Amino acid sequence: MDIGIVLSLTVSLFFILDPFASVPMFINITKGLEEREVKAYADKATLVAAILLFVFMFIGEDLMGIFGVTMDSFRVAGGIIFLMMAIELVFGLSLSKMDDEKGAKWAIIASPILTGPGVITTAILFSSHYGYLTVMVAGALALIITWAILRNSSIIMRYVGEQALGIMTKIIGLFIAAMGVESIFAGSLGWFQTNMSDVIAVSMSFL
Repeated sequence: MDIGIVLSLTVSLFFILDPFASVPMFINITKGLEEREVKAYADKATLVAAILLFVFMFIGEDLMGIFGVTMDSFRVAGGIIFLMMAIELVFGLSLSKMDDEKGAKWAIIASPILTGPGVITTAILFSSHYGYLTVMVAGALALIITWAILRNSSIIMRYVGEQALGIMTKIIGLFIAAMGVESIFAGSLGWFQTNMSDVIAVSMSFL
């Protein structure tokens, strides 16, 4: 196992998990609770996020086979999702609906805030390219850091401030946008290389 690749994937997954963006919401959800309850919320949210991440990492390609989706087209779809996530983070928009009245409030942090479509897509793409073990280690490291941030969210907010977290979130959004563009380019190139003969045949039929 290449330590450099593990660290690189850890950073990528951490960016997409983006716990800093969830800190203000987490603080709002746990407002008025005792410290013990706040930490329990963080534990539950991270555990559920981890379960979703690893489950989809192992069954993702099988699901793609059931729906007849190729890895190249999935890369393009994933890139589009990354771009949508980046738009949300950079411009402070909300492109997805979240109902915070139903179910446990910590579940909202687990999904879609932490393990949303972007993280699931990344786990599937990374595992197909780097192997399950490497991605599992990277995912575990990213989730451990995320867990530590959520458990100490009030301290982080007190010393860093909401404005600094907002700036950090926008910077992370730019990196996610770049990852999205790379994913779209790679998927498009791979699809055209695989289907070049079909593309040429269709083009010739119009001549």
